[in-house]
Amino acid sequence: MQIRRPFRAIVIALSLVVVGQTWASEKDWVMLTNCQYVDSKDNDGDSFHVRCSEKEFRARLYFVDAPETNLTYAERTREQSLHFGISLDETMKAGVEAKERVYALLQKPFVLRTVWATAAGRGRETRYYVLIEIDGKDLTEILVGEGLARVKGIGHVLPSGEKSSAYVDRLTALEQVAREKRLGAWSTTVEEKKSSD
Repeated sequence: MQIRRPFRAIVIALSLVVVGQTWASEKDWVMLTNCQYVDSKDNDGDSFHVRCSEKEFRARLYFVDAPETNLTYAERTREQSLHFGISLDETMKAGVEAKERVYALLQKPFVLRTVWATAAGRGRETRYYVLIEIDGKDLTEILVGEGLARVKGIGHVLPSGEKSSAYVDRLTALEQVAREKRLGAWSTTVEEKKSSD
């Protein structure tokens, strides 16, 4: 019986090491280079098909929510409309603008980073959260800075080690500037009138 206990302890220890390595590898950032945008009818400003080497998948940007292009998810479109202070039609036009901007930006190879975390969605296809860099520029920052996406959603510690809260603060500042300059979806915002009591 004494021989079995050490053997059992070794098996448990090895199992924990294997599980620990699997967990760690799922949490480590993977950098994929020379990625390409793949045209699809389901693509929009924050979720689109990509090909990196032989792997093709649907990517979902961390930290942002681009306006919807239609009323398929009417409640979300209404929520976006309220956020930007614009009509539903203007929201969907901004969604088309965001989709077209992403398409234009991703026509040349780009760098994609992911931890292969799945992004929940209403579609059947699995999406993976990503960060994308084009010519040294962050796609998320570009979209927010141009008023084509709002800061929202899930985040993750960045590959640089920067905490997501610091990154969100930076994005929020970009969103405020876009709002003040009336860029993108903010261009037709109806400002709330402040009452003087």
